[in-house]
Amino acid sequence: MHELRCHPATPASRVRSIVAEWNDAAFTFWVDPIDSLLIPESKPPARTDELWRTTCFELFWKPVGSDGYVELNLSPSSCWAAYAFDGYRQGMRDLILPHDPIVERTTSGIRAALDLSDLRRPAHVALTAVIEETDGTKSYWSLAHPPGAPDFHHPDCFALKVPAVGNP
Repeated sequence: MHELRCHPATPASRVRSIVAEWNDAAFTFWVDPIDSLLIPESKPPARTDELWRTTCFELFWKPVGSDGYVELNLSPSSCWAAYAFDGYRQGMRDLILPHDPIVERTTSGIRAALDLSDLRRPAHVALTAVIEETDGTKSYWSLAHPPGAPDFHHPDCFALKVPAVGNP
């Protein structure tokens, strides 16, 4: 379990905590209290840009020794997005995944099943969330934050280390 922290410049109104759990096949994010979220309308699962403009859960994956990284956006609407970058906010393009993610709402957040087997390891990972509450408050959550404004692409956010395959 990994506890995300709210960026100090964007305090939440009612959300007290966000916890993420990850394994090679699924991510689960729990939000407390879930009833404070502005949850996008349910839609058929589809690749969709600009999900980060409202409540969205994200994963950034950067292989050790690489400038390039991957960004995955997972919306409670069941929509998703996947991008590859050549470097810090450079060379953005759609990332083709082996299988489309399956994003499901739960009673306390979302669960997303996705295949990350094609991503290189070892890697540094950022687990993040953009949270919009019913009162319009927007907050930014991550395992770690860089100084200054919220920036999930910043190397300081990549706080979780994923070992090479076969290593504990």
